[in-house]
Amino acid sequence: MNHDQYDNSYISGILRSVKTIAVVGASANEVRPSFFVMKYMLAKGYRVIPVNPGQTGKQILGQTAYAKLADIPEPIDMVDIFRASDAVPAIVEETLALDPLPKVIWMQLTVRHDAAAARAEAAGIKVVMNRCPKIEYARLSGEIGWNGVNSGVLSSRKPVMRAGFQSYGLRGKPDDAGE
Repeated sequence: MNHDQYDNSYISGILRSVKTIAVVGASANEVRPSFFVMKYMLAKGYRVIPVNPGQTGKQILGQTAYAKLADIPEPIDMVDIFRASDAVPAIVEETLALDPLPKVIWMQLTVRHDAAAARAEAAGIKVVMNRCPKIEYARLSGEIGWNGVNSGVLSSRKPVMRAGFQSYGLRGKPDDAGE
């Protein structure tokens, strides 16, 4: 797969299909990007599980933190990596040891490791590198356009009111994708 560019359908398909996200490198510090990505994805209805050995057993945004992926007592659909690129191979190996395997490994902005991505894809896991699911969700749902940012997505769909904010949403029926 070409990881330099992703089709909107690939990203939106992932964001529509996953329900449970493990955030490796989650932070309890509210000014860290991992914190507000967790907060945003929780607000969108995802189950988000923080993974941070220094926060084990503590709560981050009301979610219990775990030391490692294997400690999470439920299946994970997506592993979101908030760690440096050189940490990715070990995280991919930890992911490949899970049963069942997650559907997706997502590497945050500036995080890329092509060899680890190839290993995950060989096991049937979809991979996204150097992207943020929060930004991609907002871009594809049209929310990012509310701030004057060109999302590259045109839609005549009316926003749906949800608790606390407006959202086009990506979690609806697949035929509601608006791509």
